[in-house]
Amino acid sequence: MKVVKMNAKRVAFVVAARVMFGESYMTITRPEIHAIMEDNEGMTFPQWVVGSEFRTNTRGMYHLPLENGRFDLIDPVVSNSEAQASVFVPEGFAVAMAPKAIEVLEEQDSYVPGKFPGYVTWGNYNTVRDVIKSGIFYPIFITGMSGNGKTLMVKEVAARTRREFVRANVTIETDEDDLIGGFRLLNGETVWHDGPVVMAMKRGAVLLLDEIDLASNKIMCLQPILEGSSIYIKKIGKWVHPTPGFNVIATANTKGQGSDDGRFIGTNVMNESFLERFPVTIEQQYPTNKIEEKILNNELVKYDKTDESFVENLIKWADVIRKTFADGGVDEIISTRRLVHIIGAYSIFDNKMKAIEMCVARFDSETKESFLDLYTKVDAGASVDDLMSASTESDEEEEEEEISF
Repeated sequence: MKVVKMNAKRVAFVVAARVMFGESYMTITRPEIHAIMEDNEGMTFPQWVVGSEFRTNTRGMYHLPLENGRFDLIDPVVSNSEAQASVFVPEGFAVAMAPKAIEVLEEQDSYVPGKFPGYVTWGNYNTVRDVIKSGIFYPIFITGMSGNGKTLMVKEVAARTRREFVRANVTIETDEDDLIGGFRLLNGETVWHDGPVVMAMKRGAVLLLDEIDLASNKIMCLQPILEGSSIYIKKIGKWVHPTPGFNVIATANTKGQGSDDGRFIGTNVMNESFLERFPVTIEQQYPTNKIEEKILNNELVKYDKTDESFVENLIKWADVIRKTFADGGVDEIISTRRLVHIIGAYSIFDNKMKAIEMCVARFDSETKESFLDLYTKVDAGASVDDLMSASTESDEEEEEEEISF
């Protein structure tokens, strides 16, 4: 069996990784390495970890030794159905199929989500993590603009705290049968099938009700569940009791009062007694420029690319658009998700303007052209003040044209 030579610095890094990401953590990415270094002042970059001999089958991911230099190696990117037959052993290594390795295989058959490579913790992450780690039943309502990472944050908290995670996507059609469960036809027989809510209750999982403000009053079937109570399923004559650790988190673009400006069409005014069963509401904003810079640079790393000037220009561009949107100057906004999409398109086509154009083509022609024109000015080195002034002047000119007409 190959054993890596460990010294005090190497042991300190491994310990820090397991403290941050969990005791069973067995692989690491460059963005995660930087996250560990930021949390541990004075720690130097562990070049030894990113050597070719430690690479996994997944690009940009490396195996992490135990504190004693030995390895329990499982390839992290496998499907649940393949988990039992997909132990990956790099040449020159032996795998210690001790209880710890077996435990990892079993977890891959659970509802614990995989970690998102390069995720940057920011904003309300610690708040959500503290609630989930407490084990206390304490429903949370998270509201904020589209594309600012609400859903991903909850999923990532579950991944890093090794908690099972069940997601239910809510629509206007969602009813009790979809959430609690119902009878389904299987092999010519009618059998009961648990819905995501009952499944999460039984497993003590984190239940995410995504886009909950799209729901109709049929969502009221969740009233007792939001109180932490057991429920009686009349169709099968059984009680379901919440397993310790069960919790409910809802995400929405509004606060359950509908969308007056029509941006989030389809959202509804929700029942006040339903909303009252969420003890706290978290208002999620877009990340700061510094955080967004980390997010976009981490995305580039996934594609083995670096382009700090492009990232800086994108953030400046999005910042001006958001400020103009807040002032009522434009009707559309550039979300963090859309910036990530632009990075993905740039990594594929290796053309900045093509990437931006393709990713803003969903807007109307006038907005698309104004956004593209704004980016050319950003790329040319214009300051944020100059860009805001130009945006304001453009709005005033449009108003004058309308008045003269």
